[in-house]
Amino acid sequence: MPKLTDSIRLRLLALAAVWLTVALLAAWIVIGGVLDRFVTGRFDADAMALADTLIAQTAVDEAGRAYVTGPPADPRYRLPLAGWFWQVDQDGVPVAKSASLFDTRLSPQDGPATGAEGFGAEGEPLRVTTRRFTVPGLDSPLTVTVTAPQAEIDAALGSVRRPLAVSLVVLGLGLALATLVQVSAGLASLGPMGRGIKAVREGRADRVPLPRVAELRPAVAELNALLDRNATVLARSREHLGNLAHTLKTPMAALANTLPPDHPGQALIARMDRQIGWHLRRARSAAGQNRPGLRTPVGPVIDDILLVLRHPVQDRGLSVTVDCQPGAGFAGDRQDLEEMFGNLLENAVKWARSRIRVTTRVTEGQLILQIADDGPGMADADHARALSRGGRLDETGAAGSGLGLAIVHDLSALHGGRLRLDRAPEGGLLAELTLPA
Repeated sequence: MPKLTDSIRLRLLALAAVWLTVALLAAWIVIGGVLDRFVTGRFDADAMALADTLIAQTAVDEAGRAYVTGPPADPRYRLPLAGWFWQVDQDGVPVAKSASLFDTRLSPQDGPATGAEGFGAEGEPLRVTTRRFTVPGLDSPLTVTVTAPQAEIDAALGSVRRPLAVSLVVLGLGLALATLVQVSAGLASLGPMGRGIKAVREGRADRVPLPRVAELRPAVAELNALLDRNATVLARSREHLGNLAHTLKTPMAALANTLPPDHPGQALIARMDRQIGWHLRRARSAAGQNRPGLRTPVGPVIDDILLVLRHPVQDRGLSVTVDCQPGAGFAGDRQDLEEMFGNLLENAVKWARSRIRVTTRVTEGQLILQIADDGPGMADADHARALSRGGRLDETGAAGSGLGLAIVHDLSALHGGRLRLDRAPEGGLLAELTLPA
């Protein structure tokens, strides 16, 4: 799994998750606070209304004692020790109280308060509202105290907070899903863009298609411009290489013509010609190895090489069998494939006793081409020397420069492939060439 810092998708999702969490927590705090004030305000308003009722119904008897002419009819204030209490005090002595207080009494607050904390006779938390008032005929003020059980207030708060929590969770999940869809949709254009670049790299296209997303078009346009410039530079390099080959070979041919055929310099000229040809082929392949848009069918190349070598094959009475997978292709220049396959097949024709087997297959984006013969083969210890430039193992055998396998080895490496030598089932040499398909 990619690291957070390595993935645009993960970074966007992580940032969205942080902001969603902060926003939902802020909503919980703000909306929850509003609901809390609304619920507690409702209880406080009921307590204030009851206090006003008691104040309005407070009178003074002939003895100068205050009393309540008609207690409130709310049934909650009749339940014993339920937390719903009211009490009217004169000089700290209760002159009237709710039936719910039974044989207990409230301790009035020191001053007027709304929503203060208090405790009942059994230690239960109460929400207390206290008011001071005066009645005509009395010199000292009276105090009315109204309480509500905090447990019922908390239950009412819970009944509104639970739906809020569920709503915020559902909202958060919906926003998270929407964010995931939004991020996936926003990055979806990178997939076709990557496949377009892969098609160019594999030789199935020479340009990257312009995406429908406007933000990616400048980048793809610059990439296509780079591909065009690269193709121009490669074309010029090939032209210069051709000019160099012509410049070098023409004087050498003229020099060879001026010398007698048996002159010792003829061998040196021939060797120089082979060396120059080898280096030019290597430079040409290095210049064009990753040119986009190239794909060479393998079947026609095999047929052409067999046609060129038909006389040596017939003269030696060899049997050549070909098993080429239909549609097999090489992601490179035809001339490079001809160079590699031609050298391998020519080497097999030179050493085979009676038969040669050619097989090709494509697997996991790789072209695997095998040429096996029933010749003498070579020891495993000699494989590395055979792949080195000029490393001949047949100093007294057939004529050659010792460059064939080395050329194939270098060309395959330039294309990101490899050449492997092994013992063939027929007893001779098996040359396995792996190249990009």
